[in-house]
Amino acid sequence: MSNYVLIESRDPFDSSDTAFLADTATALRKRGNNVTVFLVQNGVLAARKQARKTQIPQLLESDITVLADDFSLRERAIQADECQNTIKTASIDQLVDLLIQDNTKAIWH
Repeated sequence: MSNYVLIESRDPFDSSDTAFLADTATALRKRGNNVTVFLVQNGVLAARKQARKTQIPQLLESDITVLADDFSLRERAIQADECQNTIKTASIDQLVDLLIQDNTKAIWH
């Protein structure tokens, strides 16, 4: 079993290819891997409770951990309480900690 960290930086409403990341994460999870999706930059726009047509529900239903970069949220004036309850805020330091774990692979999108 491997650990995968998929980093999503694209705006889900502007980039139609964000479904690629969700599909990849879901497939990796179905194969028994640990999967974390880390939202950064415009990727955090999908974390909002009011966001529609995002792949966040697919990720959460697949038991994938979804984290949103606290700095990216602040830069876009998104408060933590505006995010879906199951999405946790995290720092870049926490991302680095995830990336340096043994048997971890990263994909940046």
